[in-house]
Amino acid sequence: MSRVGGNPVAVPDGVEVTLASGSLLAKGKLGEQTVPVADEVDVSIADGVITVAPRDKSKRTRQLWGTTRSLISNAVTGVSEGFTKRLQISGVGYRAQLQGTTLNLQLGFSHDVSFPIPEGVKIAMEGDRGNVIAISGSDKQLVGQVASEIRSYRPPEPYKGKGLKYTDEIILRKEGKKK
Repeated sequence: MSRVGGNPVAVPDGVEVTLASGSLLAKGKLGEQTVPVADEVDVSIADGVITVAPRDKSKRTRQLWGTTRSLISNAVTGVSEGFTKRLQISGVGYRAQLQGTTLNLQLGFSHDVSFPIPEGVKIAMEGDRGNVIAISGSDKQLVGQVASEIRSYRPPEPYKGKGLKYTDEIILRKEGKKK
């Protein structure tokens, strides 16, 4: 069993945390996040530290204990530092361009793919040739979801390695046909 729930969450400077009825609100320089708090756990804030404790020993309570602690930790980190995912574009003729609130992708299809950038997420082009898409924001779930949706247009293939991949992802290459 994981012991994640027992670890306290430190509140960094510049982050204000308030506990209201059934939810925790974290405000920081990158915005604000609201985390729903389940009835099965107790959340307390004291001396710049947030602690989560289970109310009983049931299985559901133990599950919600660690989940609630992780959600609170992600919210506090998100409003203070933020989260970033990077996608690398590999392939001849594959490119991406930012046009206002739309990301236009040329991924070898007969048409360009237009991806509307949702609220709360910033996208920037990085890399020496502009072949890295940096997706950043304060909501960890939203940043991961947007990165996953963009990657799903052309996931990396194992023979030539072409497609969109996370910068820290390793693609196991396959050997092609033999004569």
